[in-house]
Amino acid sequence: MHPVTTRQRLPLFDLAATRRIEATATAALPAHTLMQRAGAAIARLARALAPHARHIWIACGPGNNGGDGLEAALHLHQGLHRHGVAVTVTWLGQPGRAPADAQHSWERACDAGVSFSNTPPTHLDARDLCIDALLGIGLAPEDTPRPADARLHACLDALHASPATVLCVDLPSGLQTDTGQYAGTLAPAGLPAAPRHTLSLLTLKPALFTGAGRDAAGTVWHDDLGVAPGDEPPSAWLCGQPAATARAHASHKGSYGDVAVVGGEGLEQRGMGMRGAALLAGSAALHAGAGRVLVALLDAGAQTVDAAQPELMLRRFNALDLPRLTLVCGCGGGLAVAPLLPRILAEAPRLVLDADALNAIAADPTLQQQLAHRAARAQPTVLTPHPLEAARLLGISTAQVQARRLQAAQQLAERFGCVTVLKGSGSVVAAPSRAPAINPTGNARLATAGTGDVLAGLLGARLAAGGDTFEAACAACWQHGHAADAWPALQALTASRLARALSTG
Repeated sequence: MHPVTTRQRLPLFDLAATRRIEATATAALPAHTLMQRAGAAIARLARALAPHARHIWIACGPGNNGGDGLEAALHLHQGLHRHGVAVTVTWLGQPGRAPADAQHSWERACDAGVSFSNTPPTHLDARDLCIDALLGIGLAPEDTPRPADARLHACLDALHASPATVLCVDLPSGLQTDTGQYAGTLAPAGLPAAPRHTLSLLTLKPALFTGAGRDAAGTVWHDDLGVAPGDEPPSAWLCGQPAATARAHASHKGSYGDVAVVGGEGLEQRGMGMRGAALLAGSAALHAGAGRVLVALLDAGAQTVDAAQPELMLRRFNALDLPRLTLVCGCGGGLAVAPLLPRILAEAPRLVLDADALNAIAADPTLQQQLAHRAARAQPTVLTPHPLEAARLLGISTAQVQARRLQAAQQLAERFGCVTVLKGSGSVVAAPSRAPAINPTGNARLATAGTGDVLAGLLGARLAAGGDTFEAACAACWQHGHAADAWPALQALTASRLARALSTG
């Protein structure tokens, strides 16, 4: 058992893959082995998380997730009862109707003298521990809780409001394994009241790292229960820390590629000047190690130099030698970027499309065809939509994108033959014909204007440096989020500061 860190590149398995791994292991092991291993693992982590607890409450559902909780209750009761620690179980199952393994664990818990209660306790404090073993992966995507599940909702409400630390078994209850979103009415009203941990058993699941899953899961731990995935391919990957790249002494600015940023609509277009977006992207590319950074502001009255960043080389768009550049297009581009896209899509050898460039493409089928044709010409492209921009490109709602983030990112990648970075909590990186990746770094401090432009510029620098486009996108997302995770607690995170905090490592 170990905590999952943001530095590890780890395989993730969806519900179907996890079920296949589980079935193979169950067939090869003596009866009840996996549940007994799971219960022992839960108990070990519970004792480590709450060594001074005087009361441990375990909420157990009617299925095998509840069986894991019952098995843990047995271990905790046997290990802690003589020390005055109360272990109480609320079980939503019924004897004789539970799955065979869960029934067996219930009988073992009863024989050991574990205490059962029909309702959640009301006297827990911050030193105590709650264990959520209600649903785990037992909730299919189409499941909606029935109104009669009053005890389930009472347990969920108690877990969410408890001042005691909560340990979730496999998944926070109600979270769908493959999506990172809650099912039906199981979504809590707000953030948890106490620290949360999740022990993912057998496999790591995508839901723990994207969408609502990151807030719901808290610190993620993993125990494979002594079972290897065998020939089962990962459904997705967790992005890991990119390898540091040493720069040769005998190199020059031409060794690291030229990035050109096209964007920054002027005030005369719509009364909304957006030069800052393009300059932020340029600053990010510069600090991330691009050899040269050119910025073509789409503003008839644009300045000829940025005094704060004289290293940025300002150019007119028509003066750019597009076939020799890595382009970052769309940051603050407004309406002015659309007329330039036919030439950019045709000529740019490496291209990052962001913001208004994506909106223009979503509104124009001809541009969509041009974008799709780039793959056949071996011209790498990275799309960086937030959920609304992704919805426009796919012709669906933002809610539909968020409900299935991995699927939406993969659909965009396949449709346009490019790498897609679907931004948000647990950004998803997808490419045609390969398992997507989820980025585990970043936090809510990135929810401020301009940080997406910084990511676009960073992607441009990574792309200009050469190598695999998918890996470059994964590395950029990880680096962008890690910079926010390492941010000083008392210092405001602004996009300009974030750009300057990037490095070539």
